[in-house]
Amino acid sequence: MALCFYSLGAAEEVTGSKHVLEIDGRPILIDCGAFQGKRAEADKKNREFDLAADKLNAVVLTHAHYDHCGLLPVLTKKGFNGNIYATPATRDLANLIMMDSAHIQARDAEYLQKQAKKKGEKFNWRPLYGENDVVKTADQIVTLSYRRKMFIDQNVELQFFDAGHILGSSFANLAVNDGGETKNILFSGDLGRKNKPIIRNPAENIPAPDYIVLESTYGNRLHEHVEEALDTLAAIVQRIEETGGKLIIPSFAIERTQELIYYFHLLVDEGRISEIPIYVDSPMATNATSIFQVHPECYDEKTHQAFLDHHKNPFGFNALSFVSSVEESKALNQKEGPMIIISADGMCEFGRVVHHLYNNIDDSRNTVLLVGYMAENTLGRKLMNREPEVKIMGDWMTVRAKIENINAFSAHADYKETLEWLKTIDTSKLKRIFLVHGEKDAQAFLKKYLAENGFPDVTIARYGEKYDL
Repeated sequence: MALCFYSLGAAEEVTGSKHVLEIDGRPILIDCGAFQGKRAEADKKNREFDLAADKLNAVVLTHAHYDHCGLLPVLTKKGFNGNIYATPATRDLANLIMMDSAHIQARDAEYLQKQAKKKGEKFNWRPLYGENDVVKTADQIVTLSYRRKMFIDQNVELQFFDAGHILGSSFANLAVNDGGETKNILFSGDLGRKNKPIIRNPAENIPAPDYIVLESTYGNRLHEHVEEALDTLAAIVQRIEETGGKLIIPSFAIERTQELIYYFHLLVDEGRISEIPIYVDSPMATNATSIFQVHPECYDEKTHQAFLDHHKNPFGFNALSFVSSVEESKALNQKEGPMIIISADGMCEFGRVVHHLYNNIDDSRNTVLLVGYMAENTLGRKLMNREPEVKIMGDWMTVRAKIENINAFSAHADYKETLEWLKTIDTSKLKRIFLVHGEKDAQAFLKKYLAENGFPDVTIARYGEKYDL
């Protein structure tokens, strides 16, 4: 049997995951994510990815983040009409994210058309896909719960295991029967972390893999301990109370927003911060929070016992408001602090958070808190790098607001956590690890670190290069 692996996205870079397992010329795609970064570069990459969609046998979706599911409707447009396999929670969240993306693209097209008309220029930008494409894609999703098995192709059996990253996230194990010998190829998707609130720890009791395709987002970084991070978060909120300012948190709508709500709730319950107004200004985060409430099968035991049994609404308390309309969102910029605004998108490139930064970045009373990975060339990365001036909505703005960064809330494992997880699983059969979904310096560090700690056979996957298994 001819068996090979190659990557068509998130090879030596973060975002845009698209990996292929090919069995006797029959390709199975694992994830079909959108590239996120500078608008022009992202649009170019998302339009030009080369894949014969009509030749695909199946698609496996590890989780619902945009950089893993965002281009599934493009596959549908290109002629893919096969099955897309995902966990039930991933299906629901992916539907939400893809439809939100279709709405954003439609609004962008309308805006750009108006701008071109004003300037007398020709308008030729079109959305990657629309609502109808998302509906068709959603119809192709077949759900498979954790640890259940399903044949998805001739001699290929799929099994999902909890990745501990976001709600419904999974490791995808593809067991390939090669002439009576089973080869397990494990795709990590995004590897989560132990002791995160709400969701369970990454699974350890999984079939011994022959090959692992492993993410490396934080391959050269360590996270703070959560207790230290909570101390920092409490101090930041206390400062906002004293200055009467605003705490703006760019956050992805799924998982990070719900975790932040959990942590603020915890700090209020413990009397470490006052119950100041908290606004979740993201329609998608509001809808995602509702999806969280209908998927308790993904919760950890602590959440069930200490949180769910305690409050009617596990993701809400008195100080919390969900902002839905554009008018309400704009009104937040006129309100006096102290207040906390959690708004998407997490990398500060799109969405309502851009308007909040535009209106508040030059006020020294305010604080911008970055709580996750910021891709190269994004506004979030520039803020993280403490650039004194940044361009927002076409205007150069002086950064007078205090910029804070807490990595402990990241949903990605750091390099020590990655090694710890590898040591918890059976690697007696392991022949090779392929690193994906990481910047070059992070991957180089992680490769060296793993080699020094008992995993010498590590390859950094290069775009389009085929590796025989």
